Amino acid sequence: MALQPVARRSVPDEVFEQIVADVVGGELAPGAALPSERRLAEVLRVSRPAVREAMQRMAQAGLVEVRQGDATTVRDFRRHAGLDLLPRLLLRRGELDLAVARSVLEARLHIGPRVAALAAERSGARLADDLRAAIAALAADDDPVARQRHALTFWDHVVDGADSIAFRLMFNSLRAAYEPALAALATVMAEEVNRTGAYRTLADAIVAGDAAAAARAAEDLLGPATDVFLTAIRELEES
Repeated sequence: MALQPVARRSVPDEVFEQIVADVVGGELAPGAALPSERRLAEVLRVSRPAVREAMQRMAQAGLVEVRQGDATTVRDFRRHAGLDLLPRLLLRRGELDLAVARSVLEARLHIGPRVAALAAERSGARLADDLRAAIAALAADDDPVARQRHALTFWDHVVDGADSIAFRLMFNSLRAAYEPALAALATVMAEEVNRTGAYRTLADAIVAGDAAAAARAAEDLLGPATDVFLTAIRELEES
Protein backbone atom coordinates (compact mmCIF):
# COMPACT_ATOMS: atom_id res chain seq x y z
CA MET A 1 0.00 0.00 0.00
CA ALA A 2 2.13 2.89 -1.32
CA LEU A 3 0.29 5.93 0.07
CA GLN A 4 1.69 9.37 -0.77
CA PRO A 5 1.47 12.55 1.32
CA VAL A 6 -1.41 14.80 0.25
CA ALA A 7 -0.24 18.22 -0.86
CA ARG A 8 -3.06 20.25 0.71
CA ARG A 9 -4.87 19.93 4.03
CA SER A 10 -8.56 19.16 4.50
CA VAL A 11 -8.72 17.20 1.28
CA PRO A 12 -10.92 14.12 1.79
CA ASP A 13 -11.33 13.81 -1.98
CA GLU A 14 -7.60 13.17 -2.41
CA VAL A 15 -7.53 10.72 0.48
CA PHE A 16 -10.50 8.91 -1.08
CA GLU A 17 -8.82 8.79 -4.50
CA GLN A 18 -5.60 7.30 -3.17
CA ILE A 19 -7.28 4.53 -1.20
CA VAL A 20 -9.76 3.69 -3.98
CA ALA A 21 -6.84 3.34 -6.41
CA ASP A 22 -5.22 0.79 -4.10
CA VAL A 23 -8.48 -1.14 -3.66
CA VAL A 24 -9.33 -1.45 -7.36
CA GLY A 25 -5.68 -1.94 -8.29
CA GLY A 26 -5.37 -4.95 -5.97
CA GLU A 27 -2.78 -3.47 -3.61
CA LEU A 28 -5.45 -3.75 -0.91
CA ALA A 29 -7.05 -7.19 -1.11
CA PRO A 30 -10.55 -8.03 0.18
CA GLY A 31 -10.40 -8.64 3.91
CA ALA A 32 -7.26 -6.53 4.41
CA ALA A 33 -7.36 -4.18 7.38
CA LEU A 34 -6.65 -0.51 6.74
CA PRO A 35 -4.35 1.42 9.06
CA SER A 36 -6.08 3.27 11.86
CA GLU A 37 -7.60 6.67 11.24
CA ARG A 38 -4.80 8.23 13.26
CA ARG A 39 -2.11 6.41 11.25
CA LEU A 40 -3.67 7.33 7.89
CA ALA A 41 -3.82 10.96 8.95
CA GLU A 42 -0.12 10.87 9.87
CA VAL A 43 0.98 9.16 6.63
CA LEU A 44 -1.13 11.36 4.37
CA ARG A 45 -0.42 14.50 6.40
CA VAL A 46 -4.05 15.49 6.63
CA SER A 47 -6.52 15.98 9.45
CA ARG A 48 -8.36 13.05 11.00
CA PRO A 49 -11.73 14.55 9.97
CA ALA A 50 -10.52 14.41 6.34
CA VAL A 51 -9.67 10.73 6.73
CA ARG A 52 -12.97 10.07 8.49
CA GLU A 53 -14.95 11.66 5.67
CA ALA A 54 -13.01 9.67 3.06
CA MET A 55 -13.70 6.44 4.96
CA GLN A 56 -17.41 7.26 5.10
CA ARG A 57 -17.42 7.72 1.33
CA MET A 58 -15.54 4.45 0.90
CA ALA A 59 -18.15 2.68 3.03
CA GLN A 60 -21.03 4.24 1.07
CA ALA A 61 -19.41 3.07 -2.16
CA GLY A 62 -19.26 -0.49 -0.81
CA LEU A 63 -15.46 -0.57 -0.79
CA VAL A 64 -14.76 -0.90 2.92
CA GLU A 65 -16.58 -2.07 6.03
CA VAL A 66 -16.32 0.25 9.00
CA ARG A 67 -17.03 -1.24 12.44
CA GLN A 68 -17.08 0.93 15.50
CA GLY A 69 -14.13 0.06 17.73
CA ASP A 70 -12.69 -2.39 15.20
CA ALA A 71 -10.44 -2.22 12.14
CA THR A 72 -11.80 -0.93 8.85
CA THR A 73 -11.55 -3.77 6.33
CA VAL A 74 -11.55 -3.83 2.53
CA ARG A 75 -14.56 -5.38 0.83
CA ASP A 76 -14.61 -7.19 -2.51
CA PHE A 77 -15.68 -4.40 -4.84
CA ARG A 78 -16.87 -6.95 -7.42
CA ARG A 79 -19.59 -8.01 -5.00
CA HIS A 80 -20.38 -4.79 -3.16
CA ALA A 81 -19.62 -1.74 -5.34
CA GLY A 82 -22.01 -0.06 -7.77
CA LEU A 83 -21.77 1.10 -11.37
CA ASP A 84 -20.21 4.39 -10.26
CA LEU A 85 -16.93 2.47 -9.90
CA LEU A 86 -16.90 1.54 -13.59
CA PRO A 87 -14.98 4.63 -14.86
CA ARG A 88 -12.13 3.88 -12.44
CA LEU A 89 -11.94 0.29 -13.66
CA LEU A 90 -12.02 1.09 -17.38
CA LEU A 91 -9.00 3.40 -17.28
CA ARG A 92 -6.40 2.40 -14.71
CA ARG A 93 -3.36 4.65 -14.50
CA GLY A 94 -4.18 5.98 -17.95
CA GLU A 95 -4.36 2.55 -19.62
CA LEU A 96 -7.51 0.98 -21.07
CA ASP A 97 -8.55 -2.28 -19.37
CA LEU A 98 -9.67 -4.44 -22.30
CA ALA A 99 -11.79 -6.80 -20.20
CA VAL A 100 -13.73 -3.90 -18.67
CA ALA A 101 -14.14 -2.25 -22.07
CA ARG A 102 -15.55 -5.52 -23.35
CA SER A 103 -18.08 -5.60 -20.51
CA VAL A 104 -19.18 -2.02 -21.26
CA LEU A 105 -19.79 -2.85 -24.93
CA GLU A 106 -21.58 -6.09 -24.03
CA ALA A 107 -23.81 -4.21 -21.59
CA ARG A 108 -24.70 -1.69 -24.30
CA LEU A 109 -25.56 -4.49 -26.71
CA HIS A 110 -27.97 -6.10 -24.25
CA ILE A 111 -29.50 -2.94 -22.77
CA GLY A 112 -29.68 -0.77 -25.91
CA PRO A 113 -32.41 -2.70 -27.75
CA ARG A 114 -34.67 -2.71 -24.70
CA VAL A 115 -34.16 1.01 -24.14
CA ALA A 116 -34.92 1.70 -27.81
CA ALA A 117 -38.12 -0.36 -27.60
CA LEU A 118 -39.28 1.54 -24.51
CA ALA A 119 -38.52 4.86 -26.21
CA ALA A 120 -40.69 3.82 -29.17
CA GLU A 121 -43.53 2.75 -26.85
CA ARG A 122 -43.45 5.72 -24.51
CA SER A 123 -42.25 8.70 -26.54
CA GLY A 124 -42.36 7.92 -30.25
CA ALA A 125 -42.83 11.00 -32.42
CA ARG A 126 -41.91 13.38 -29.58
CA LEU A 127 -38.27 12.36 -30.08
CA ALA A 128 -38.19 13.11 -33.80
CA ASP A 129 -36.51 16.52 -33.73
CA ASP A 130 -33.88 15.61 -31.13
CA LEU A 131 -32.92 12.33 -32.78
CA ARG A 132 -32.67 13.84 -36.25
CA ALA A 133 -30.60 16.76 -34.98
CA ALA A 134 -28.15 14.35 -33.33
CA ILE A 135 -27.88 12.31 -36.55
CA ALA A 136 -27.31 15.47 -38.61
CA ALA A 137 -24.47 16.51 -36.29
CA LEU A 138 -23.00 13.00 -36.50
CA ALA A 139 -23.12 12.99 -40.29
CA ALA A 140 -21.52 16.44 -40.56
CA ASP A 141 -18.51 15.72 -38.33
CA ASP A 142 -15.39 13.91 -39.56
CA ASP A 143 -13.56 13.76 -36.23
CA PRO A 144 -13.74 10.18 -34.81
CA VAL A 145 -13.92 11.32 -31.19
CA ALA A 146 -16.51 14.01 -31.92
CA ARG A 147 -18.62 11.46 -33.80
CA GLN A 148 -18.72 9.30 -30.69
CA ARG A 149 -19.92 12.28 -28.68
CA HIS A 150 -22.73 12.90 -31.19
CA ALA A 151 -23.66 9.22 -30.91
CA LEU A 152 -23.81 9.58 -27.13
CA THR A 153 -26.12 12.57 -27.55
CA PHE A 154 -28.37 10.44 -29.78
CA TRP A 155 -28.56 7.73 -27.12
CA ASP A 156 -29.09 10.31 -24.41
CA HIS A 157 -32.33 11.29 -26.16
CA VAL A 158 -33.31 7.63 -26.58
CA VAL A 159 -32.79 6.97 -22.87
CA ASP A 160 -34.84 10.05 -21.99
CA GLY A 161 -37.59 8.71 -24.23
CA ALA A 162 -37.54 5.33 -22.46
CA ASP A 163 -38.62 7.14 -19.28
CA SER A 164 -36.92 4.64 -16.95
CA ILE A 165 -34.89 5.91 -13.99
CA ALA A 166 -33.06 2.58 -13.71
CA PHE A 167 -31.93 2.68 -17.34
CA ARG A 168 -31.10 6.40 -17.01
CA LEU A 169 -28.76 5.76 -14.07
CA MET A 170 -27.19 2.81 -15.87
CA PHE A 171 -26.62 4.97 -18.95
CA ASN A 172 -25.07 7.71 -16.81
CA SER A 173 -22.57 5.23 -15.35
CA LEU A 174 -21.74 3.63 -18.70
CA ARG A 175 -21.28 7.06 -20.27
CA ALA A 176 -19.02 8.22 -17.41
CA ALA A 177 -16.89 5.12 -17.96
CA TYR A 178 -16.88 5.40 -21.74
CA GLU A 179 -16.17 9.11 -22.28
CA PRO A 180 -12.58 9.16 -20.92
CA ALA A 181 -11.77 6.29 -23.31
CA LEU A 182 -13.18 7.86 -26.48
CA ALA A 183 -9.79 8.32 -28.14
CA ALA A 184 -8.63 4.81 -27.23
CA LEU A 185 -11.84 3.28 -28.63
CA ALA A 186 -12.04 5.43 -31.77
CA THR A 187 -10.89 2.69 -34.17
CA VAL A 188 -13.28 0.09 -32.78
CA MET A 189 -16.21 2.49 -32.57
CA ALA A 190 -15.76 3.60 -36.19
CA GLU A 191 -17.67 0.42 -37.10
CA GLU A 192 -20.65 2.01 -35.38
CA VAL A 193 -20.46 5.80 -35.53
CA ASN A 194 -19.78 5.84 -39.28
CA ARG A 195 -23.11 4.10 -39.98
CA THR A 196 -25.41 7.11 -40.07
CA GLY A 197 -27.93 5.10 -42.07
CA ALA A 198 -28.29 2.66 -39.16
CA TYR A 199 -28.96 5.57 -36.80
CA ARG A 200 -31.64 6.86 -39.18
CA THR A 201 -33.28 3.42 -39.31
CA LEU A 202 -33.36 3.28 -35.52
CA ALA A 203 -34.69 6.83 -35.22
CA ASP A 204 -37.43 6.12 -37.78
CA ALA A 205 -38.56 3.02 -35.86
CA ILE A 206 -38.66 4.92 -32.57
CA VAL A 207 -40.52 7.89 -34.05
CA ALA A 208 -43.02 5.50 -35.66
CA GLY A 209 -43.67 3.91 -32.27
CA ASP A 210 -42.63 0.46 -33.52
CA ALA A 211 -40.98 -1.13 -30.48
CA ALA A 212 -40.04 -4.42 -32.17
CA ALA A 213 -38.41 -2.64 -35.13
CA ALA A 214 -36.60 -0.26 -32.76
CA ALA A 215 -35.14 -3.18 -30.81
CA ARG A 216 -33.95 -4.89 -34.01
CA ALA A 217 -32.45 -1.65 -35.35
CA ALA A 218 -30.64 -1.00 -32.06
CA GLU A 219 -29.13 -4.48 -32.08
CA ASP A 220 -28.05 -4.04 -35.70
CA LEU A 221 -26.44 -0.70 -34.82
CA LEU A 222 -24.64 -1.81 -31.66
CA GLY A 223 -23.60 -5.32 -32.72
CA PRO A 224 -20.70 -4.68 -35.16
CA ALA A 225 -18.52 -2.64 -32.77
CA THR A 226 -19.02 -5.26 -30.06
CA ASP A 227 -18.08 -8.08 -32.46
CA VAL A 228 -14.95 -6.23 -33.62
CA PHE A 229 -13.83 -5.61 -30.05
CA LEU A 230 -14.46 -9.19 -28.94
CA THR A 231 -12.46 -10.44 -31.92
CA ALA A 232 -9.59 -8.08 -31.08
CA ILE A 233 -9.54 -9.28 -27.47
CA ARG A 234 -9.50 -12.94 -28.54
CA GLU A 235 -6.57 -12.25 -30.86
CA LEU A 236 -4.66 -10.50 -28.07
CA GLU A 237 -5.33 -13.38 -25.68
CA GLU A 238 -4.19 -15.94 -28.24
CA SER A 239 -1.00 -14.03 -28.97
